[in-house]
Amino acid sequence: MIKKHTVGSLYAGIGGICLGFENSGFKLLWANEYDKNACITYKANFKHSLIEGDVLSLDIDLIPKVDILTAGFPCQPFSVAGYRKGFDDNRGNHFFRILDFVDTMRPKVIFLENVKNLVGHDKGNTIKVIEKSLLDRDYTFQYKVLNTKDYGNIPHNRERIFIIAFDKKILNKNSFEFEFPKKEDLTKCVQDVLEKNQVEKKFYYENDRYMYKMLEEEMKSENTIYQFRRQYVRENKSNVCPTLTANMGTGGHNVPLVKTEFGFRKLTPRECLRFQGFPETFLIPNISNSHLYKQTGNSVSVPVVEAVAKNIKKILDDL
Repeated sequence: MIKKHTVGSLYAGIGGICLGFENSGFKLLWANEYDKNACITYKANFKHSLIEGDVLSLDIDLIPKVDILTAGFPCQPFSVAGYRKGFDDNRGNHFFRILDFVDTMRPKVIFLENVKNLVGHDKGNTIKVIEKSLLDRDYTFQYKVLNTKDYGNIPHNRERIFIIAFDKKILNKNSFEFEFPKKEDLTKCVQDVLEKNQVEKKFYYENDRYMYKMLEEEMKSENTIYQFRRQYVRENKSNVCPTLTANMGTGGHNVPLVKTEFGFRKLTPRECLRFQGFPETFLIPNISNSHLYKQTGNSVSVPVVEAVAKNIKKILDDL
């Protein structure tokens, strides 16, 4: 019987990374999340231990060691010259906090996820600090930007950077290069993800005369997704969902819009989860839609993580 490799997840959100690893045959031991509403959603869908609270305040020695440490961490400027010194912004300590876990647990694999712009963040200093920090600890370092629409047949344009680091001591190889998953064909379109029937009235704009008139003038096609940008409506011509953001439903960048036979409406939280690759069995708790939109926009696309995790598992199984 093959022993399942264990996973611990920092900045777990609603569990996109966790679900991807779980689907690939890994065993989740624990996860950590600070946002109380994200914790509600997480606990509705996972049975393993969820450590609720600020990662900066956790006692790492009390947390079980794991084979794989994952983190979709906040991105703040790092100082290459000063490294850990002179940090005025406490949020900038999040990556270094991950290193505290690495130093204590010495996981076989480190899996990090962040926005595409991490590569050029702070004039390239951020990625340099991450690379040096991992190499100094005798880990490998590789990264690649992957797009949701290339994995799992999901029409969602979402580019994210994935950083994979293996403990060199377990590889027993002079040279090693992690193979990121190959792109898959996209055959589904936006309409395949949307509800076929009428949804709840609260998602439609029929009672907002000003908004309805604007949408009627601009939204001509049922085959794509539109976005309301404060004073105008923008059509997405690629027939894939534009990147779902954490500020959906909170003003400014609004929830993506669709034209249906029943009227003009927002995407529902369930549809947003589908665009992130969450299954229909994923439970949606009774919390406000604004929180659900935020959680989904903050999440990681499950099929992308699953594809990467499967390649990680192949290597670990052969060791």
